[in-house]
Amino acid sequence: MRSKVNEGDVYETEVVNLTVNGQVFRLEVGGNPHQVKPTHTLLHTIRETIGLKGTKKACDQGACGACTIIADGEPALSCMMLTIECDGKNITTIEGLKDPLTGGLDSLQQAFAKYSAFQCGFCTPGMIMTSKALLDKKTDPTENEIKAALSGNFCRCISHYQVMDAVKEAAKNRR
Repeated sequence: MRSKVNEGDVYETEVVNLTVNGQVFRLEVGGNPHQVKPTHTLLHTIRETIGLKGTKKACDQGACGACTIIADGEPALSCMMLTIECDGKNITTIEGLKDPLTGGLDSLQQAFAKYSAFQCGFCTPGMIMTSKALLDKKTDPTENEIKAALSGNFCRCISHYQVMDAVKEAAKNRR
């Protein structure tokens, strides 16, 4: 639900319902402590209200991809979404990935580790979430499709060759 702002920044309390990694959150919207302000981004809410720190804040302008999550099956930049716009959405963060059979790392996370597709690791969650959204839709993406999907994710530490190899292997292992 959208929050209404009255004169003097007094907020009428409304509620935003989110499902994050399978857990339902009922968040009051308002200006009081323990409420989500109408100006809070989904990134802020995930990190500061819910307490999941895997989704990274980097550019905070939608340019780097570090804050990528999956919202209703689509990759999304959480720094560009207001929490109040996400009422009813199903959100998956990096913490929500796991192998459904073993409960261990998702096959994509395993492939990133195998190919050392990270260095400092700051951008890695966003790259993994973008890649997961792609592989959930296309079981056998071409190299150009992988490149296109990852075109909004930037890393200054590594070349993207390792990332490409990891995504290709994860796709192969899912077939």
